[in-house]
Amino acid sequence: MNAIQTTDLTKRYGDVVALDGVSLSVEAGTTFGLLGTNGAGKSTLFRMLVGHLTPDSGNVTVGGRDVTDAGHELREAVGYVPEDAGFPPALTGREVLDYQARIRGVPRAERADRVAAALGTVGLDDAADRRVGGYSNGMNRRLALASALLARPTLLLLDEPTAGLDPLGVAEFHRILERLREEADLTVVITTHVLAEVEALCDDVAVLHQGNLRFSGAVDDLREMGESGDLEPAFRSLIADAEGREPRATPEVQR
Repeated sequence: MNAIQTTDLTKRYGDVVALDGVSLSVEAGTTFGLLGTNGAGKSTLFRMLVGHLTPDSGNVTVGGRDVTDAGHELREAVGYVPEDAGFPPALTGREVLDYQARIRGVPRAERADRVAAALGTVGLDDAADRRVGGYSNGMNRRLALASALLARPTLLLLDEPTAGLDPLGVAEFHRILERLREEADLTVVITTHVLAEVEALCDDVAVLHQGNLRFSGAVDDLREMGESGDLEPAFRSLIADAEGREPRATPEVQR
């Protein structure tokens, strides 16, 4: 069963084509990577998956339901972690999650327990009553993940979840995701421009470039397309083919 299915998805901003006829599927229970440089269309696709944007043409289904008709059911099924959650710095972590639980419709009788469980899942128990303004970047990312888990979603969307984190913060975030995969019936989709993140976490991957889908399949299949069996030359080759040039290093994509 597919957790996500897009068919001929197109979105324009004026003369700029953000997505151009993108069709892809994400199998339920897998971790799926959306790989591409800045402006590839990754964030636009995410905003459509959570119903924040309407496609100009084509359709998107999540769990077999068209996102334009899903409404409240979509909000419960999908946990979305934006690149910058922008939590109020004067609130504590616990207060942030309590507020998020309210707007996500978590029953009052369950709210405190859900908040405590989410804080424990992301390792913020000891910092729960500290103001968010004093949190590190890594702690803020984990708080955003905790917020997304409050409604007990079946699909988790992470937009550049480790961008700007130091190596220890990246490793901790990866450990949390791996534990979630083991303990919950969860489909995870990650946008990233970090190849090592795709290799470490993802079963399948799609490569977007300038709004076009250049590849979708198993990470191992993409790796085999490279000259040395690595993701980097395979990714460079896909982008070069799209632009009609020789492969070269792509600064925005990291090893």
